[in-house]
Amino acid sequence: MNIAALLALSVGVGFLGSLTGLGGASILVPVLSLLGVPLKEAIASGMVAVIATSSGAAVGHLREGIADLKVAIYLQVFTIVGAIVGASITTVLPAVYLYFFFAAFLMTSFLRLRRRVPRRITGDRQDPVAAWLGLRGSYYDEALRAHVPYRVQHALLGGSGMFVAGLAAGMLGIGAGAFKVTVQEHVLRIPPKVSSATSNFIIGMTALGGVSVYLASGLLNLTLMAPMAAGTASGAIAGGRALNRLSDRALRILFYVVISIVLVQMLYKGVRAL
Repeated sequence: MNIAALLALSVGVGFLGSLTGLGGASILVPVLSLLGVPLKEAIASGMVAVIATSSGAAVGHLREGIADLKVAIYLQVFTIVGAIVGASITTVLPAVYLYFFFAAFLMTSFLRLRRRVPRRITGDRQDPVAAWLGLRGSYYDEALRAHVPYRVQHALLGGSGMFVAGLAAGMLGIGAGAFKVTVQEHVLRIPPKVSSATSNFIIGMTALGGVSVYLASGLLNLTLMAPMAAGTASGAIAGGRALNRLSDRALRILFYVVISIVLVQMLYKGVRAL
C-alpha cells in the first residue's frame, strides 16, 4: 500500500477503535499482517497507532464529559507494568504463537454478551479501596436523555484484571480495549459508555509502556508509523464525537461485528503459518 491508502485505512480504523473502545490496533495489526507486514513489526507499529487513537478519542470523550479520569489514572498503574512485561515476552517469542494468542485474547471479548443496562446506583456500597480513592461519578447520556450516576466496585480485583489486559496489550500490540472494557463493566461496575470512553485514556498510556520496549528492540517501522498515527488520530477524534449519539445496542452490535472479523483473520493466518 502507498502512503495515501494507508492513511485512509487508518482513519477508518481509528474511528472504529474509538467507538468500540478497542483502540484501533486490534483491527490494524491483522490488516497489516494480511498485507504482508511481518507480525512483530505490525505489532510494534500497532502500538504507536494505539497511542494516536487514544489521544484522538480522549479529546472527544473529555469534551463530552463521559470519561472518568480518576478511574483511568488508578487503572493505568496496573496496565503499564503489564505492557512492559508483555512487550518483553514478544521480542523473544516465535511469531507463529502470537497469531493464536491474538485470537485467544479476542475470544475473551465475548464475555461482553451479557451486558448490563446503565442504572442508578447511588445507594450501592463500595469496597474500602474504591471508597477511599473516591472512584465514583456520573455522566449525561444523550440517548437516554438522563444523568447516569455510578460507583466503582471491587477496585483491587479490577486492578488485577487490568494488569492482565496490559500484559496482552504489550504482547500483541493492541489496546486490549475489549478486555479492559469487560473488566470495567463486569468487575468495576462502570456503565458501558463510561467504560468505553475511559478505556481510550488507559490504552494510550499502556501502549506507551510497550512502545518503549519495541523501540529498544528495533522493531518500529517509521514508514508505517507516520501515516498510521495521523490517520488513526483523525478517525478517533470523529469517533469520540459520535460515541454518545449512538445507542448502547448499536455500539454492542458494532463491537461484535468487528471482533468476529478480526478473530477469523488471525486464526486463518496462524493456521497458515504452522
